[in-house]
Order: sequence, then C-alpha cells, then structure tokens
Amino acid sequence: MHAFLPRNRAFSLVEVLAAVGIIGIIAFLAIPNIVAIKQDSERNLAISRAEALNMAVVSYIQSNGKDNVSASWGAADDQTRYSNLIPYLSFAPATLTEFTPNGYTIALPTNLNALTKSVLTDTSTSTVVSY
Repeated sequence: MHAFLPRNRAFSLVEVLAAVGIIGIIAFLAIPNIVAIKQDSERNLAISRAEALNMAVVSYIQSNGKDNVSASWGAADDQTRYSNLIPYLSFAPATLTEFTPNGYTIALPTNLNALTKSVLTDTSTSTVVSY
C-alpha cells in the first residue's frame, strides 16, 4: 500500500491574482463614495453649527435685552461676539475657529437690529453656503 503523506496545499498564483483583482475593483467603487459621504457630513456639521450660533444669538438677545447688547455687538469682532454666545451653546470650545469645521468659516451678524443669520462660507470654493 501507499503511505499517505500530507501534501502542502496552497493557493495558486491565478487564485491570488483573482482575489487581488476583486478587492481592487471593490476599492475602486467604494472610495469615491466614502469621500463624498465625508464631504457631505462636514457640510452638514458646518450648517448645524451655524444654526446653533443663530439660536445662541437669539437667546443672547432675549436674555440681555436688544437695546443693551446692540451697541457693543456692532463694535466687536467675531471672536468677541462668539465669546458672548458661549453660555448659550451646548458645545462651545474657546474660539470660533475651533467651533467651525475645517474648510468653512462662519461670520456672525454685525447688526442685531436687522437680526440676520450667520454667514457660512465654504473656503475651498469661496462660496457662501445657503442654509
């Protein structure tokens, strides 16, 4: 009788190349979608943060009185305005640049009498984002 010797079993070169090719096709199809999802989520985060600032401005006016805050608000820069709004935000780092997502800028309204919304700008295209 023949003695059964264990054989080394391995994948052939064709099988390995087929697996690599399939993984490459899946990656080729998935990567653009992942990038688009990331960009959409950054945009949604920026819009949400701008809306939070708008609500904080309204709360700030209601708490302190429109006449009391109008004069000092117009003379201040965005960082000073943001510092005044920190108590009215649920998430509030120390600076406006830390609060704003990467790739966007937020300009707070300069005149509280008009009660306009914050201006959200996409810095990669220099376009104002309407929300």
